[in-house]
Amino acid sequence: MSETSGISVDPLTPRIGAEISGVDLTRPLSDAQVDGIRRAWLKHQVVFFRDQPMEVEQHVAFGKRFGELHIHPAAPKPVEGHPEILVVHADEKSAYVAGGGWHSDVSCDAEPPMGSILHIHRVPGSGGGDTLFASMYAAYEALSDRMQHLLEDLSAVHSSEHVYKGRYGHSDKKTLRDGDYPSAEHPVVRVHPETGRKAIYVNWGFTTGIVGMKPAESRALLDFLFRHVTREEFQCRFRWRPDSVAFWDNRCTQHLAIWDYYPEVRHGYRVTLKGDRPFGTSTADAGAVRMRRTA
Repeated sequence: MSETSGISVDPLTPRIGAEISGVDLTRPLSDAQVDGIRRAWLKHQVVFFRDQPMEVEQHVAFGKRFGELHIHPAAPKPVEGHPEILVVHADEKSAYVAGGGWHSDVSCDAEPPMGSILHIHRVPGSGGGDTLFASMYAAYEALSDRMQHLLEDLSAVHSSEHVYKGRYGHSDKKTLRDGDYPSAEHPVVRVHPETGRKAIYVNWGFTTGIVGMKPAESRALLDFLFRHVTREEFQCRFRWRPDSVAFWDNRCTQHLAIWDYYPEVRHGYRVTLKGDRPFGTSTADAGAVRMRRTA
């Protein structure tokens, strides 16, 4: 329990995840509460809250306490007046679910999101619909020294057209945020701008190739990394209840939404925080001036 913020932080596993209690997200937060939540988030990479019956405006206000909100490049904006809201919904008519493969949110952007805050309102009545989170710090640290050194010199392409095209009913590129499907190159090993820790930054959802490698070489290395980063010892699992909230750091985690509840309904809203351009170990010194290290 923090004496200044009044919040309590209970870790889910030694490597990733913690549940926060002692705070009401439907009410304006004090600076001490925001600082306590942020410190727990940076340490545990994803934090969870229970019994938070937030309205959309309260959800948006909570997100804005941690940064400027990101607009998704392709998803429709069905909540009037709130283009920053992403609806997460699945029912008997769904052909897919949001987050159905391991990924870091919108890593195809030149400046990918810093974090995401998902508020689930309705859960499947018969159970299911959990979300898995994996620590990319732990995944990097489990590699041999030789593999770490190899990866630190590499960059990867993150593309989105294969992910978004046709998924949200786009008839042409005019409906996209920037008029096209985003694509970017990022370091395979990313240095976190606030903690200074190294994390693997490739994911099954968006990463399509390693820069400078032949296709067969790239495919072999990516296939290894996609398997490696999702090892069970790097994970925590969150079981949703109505009005639960998850707040994860996209810079050092990946997640997977399990679709094991068809044809039942799971419904909620997500806001996403703007981030900055990832940097690797070769530019760590330059990036260090932007670090806000935690105690």
